[in-house]
Amino acid sequence: MPRRPTGNETWKDASALPEAKEADVATQKQRQAARTNIKKASSAAKSKKSLAHMPAKTKTALGKQGAAVAARKRTGGTTPKTRAELYEEAKRRGIKGRSRMGRAELARHLGHG
Repeated sequence: MPRRPTGNETWKDASALPEAKEADVATQKQRQAARTNIKKASSAAKSKKSLAHMPAKTKTALGKQGAAVAARKRTGGTTPKTRAELYEEAKRRGIKGRSRMGRAELARHLGHG
């Protein structure tokens, strides 16, 4: 059986080439695994939200939060804490409904001004 053409080859060009060896042919299981991997990668790429695709307002907020964290690390301060840090503290204290709270609400419930 002639091999399939690749790239810019035509069927005529491909048939002029030597036949593929038995070891060069992928098994049905390998082809199925490759198809599955391609589908997974495609799905992940479509659902991934990178910084480039976020609204300008969100990018600004993330930048400000990152700057606040960096400043706190440089100065050794304890405020303002990020939502993630407040959430961890709320988790340790066992505050109910913490996953639905924003940063300000978590800070209020924890008594951080």
